[in-house]
Amino acid sequence: MQTYDVGLVPGPVSVPPELRAAYQVNYGSSDLEEEFFSLYQRCESHLGKILATRNRISIQSGEGMIALWSALKSVLRPGDRVLAVANGVFGYGIGNMARQLGMAVETVGFGYDDVPDPQQVREAAKRFSPRLVTAVHCETPSGTLASLKEIGEICREVDTLFYVDFVSSGGGVEVRVDDWHIDLGLLGSQKVLSMPPDLAMVTVSERAWSIVEEVGYVGYDALAPWKAAVADRRLPYTHNWHAMAGLHLATRFILHDGLPPVFQRHEAVAAYCRKRLQQMGIELFPVRDAICSPTVTAAKVPADWSWVELDQALRFRGLVLAGSYGPLASKVFRIGHMGSQANRDLVERGMDILEAVFEDGK
Repeated sequence: MQTYDVGLVPGPVSVPPELRAAYQVNYGSSDLEEEFFSLYQRCESHLGKILATRNRISIQSGEGMIALWSALKSVLRPGDRVLAVANGVFGYGIGNMARQLGMAVETVGFGYDDVPDPQQVREAAKRFSPRLVTAVHCETPSGTLASLKEIGEICREVDTLFYVDFVSSGGGVEVRVDDWHIDLGLLGSQKVLSMPPDLAMVTVSERAWSIVEEVGYVGYDALAPWKAAVADRRLPYTHNWHAMAGLHLATRFILHDGLPPVFQRHEAVAAYCRKRLQQMGIELFPVRDAICSPTVTAAKVPADWSWVELDQALRFRGLVLAGSYGPLASKVFRIGHMGSQANRDLVERGMDILEAVFEDGK
């Protein structure tokens, strides 16, 4: 298996040794021991502080996509109306997920190099009267960061639930679940938290819990059991104690450093990355700096290179970056500077390698 000296993919990010060590310990049975339930509660408390919420948080075993499916299936029935606010692969994809579940979906769509316009969302929400509005905070495949507060206010105006994917931003960018009226907030362990892809988290408002109980969805990814799972000491399955120990460390590290310094570090590293790319003559995607995410940078593959050629040249020198998906496949490449990779020295090494490849040519 080939390994690389510098890894800057936007997830799964590199796992620090302290977190890896949590996976090397022998633990007890998570569904039987009080120590595990205490650990879960501490993790939930830490996440609440990081995400600025008093809502209960479901912490499930599985990759981040479980959170997306879990929240949709737990509050919707076939035929329910869903308004998908979309400006990238995941925004449009969530709408498609809802369609696959039999929902009546309308999409308020924007360009992949753009962010949602709240006024267009308001007009569609008032006309369509959805049960659920979905949106994405950070569109990882295109490197954009949307503003959500006004969309959350719109959801209150039309009395609908607000579902937000902040998988690639939570912990590295300010997320204010309660202030932004987010009813279902989705997070994964493999991005800013710098863990393996083995935990999925959902913040659940009281409004959402009432709908969860009404819908009564039953399945491995159901939210319903988590409302009382810890209080009743009755888990729906044997949980991943190793991952939960890692989560406790990851969230504690963020809180120890302080949220403002963590956010500032991500901003500074992102600004440095983009400056270096522009100095190389690489065009950023999107071009508007104001909507670029502090956790991931997207840039256009130069016209005289294919992504396959560039990727191979970088890997030969020990650097791994990422391509993109959907309409941006082969057109855009991405640098992940989130969590453990929000490190100036690491990104500088990566940019030096990238610059050397361009200087040497094919």
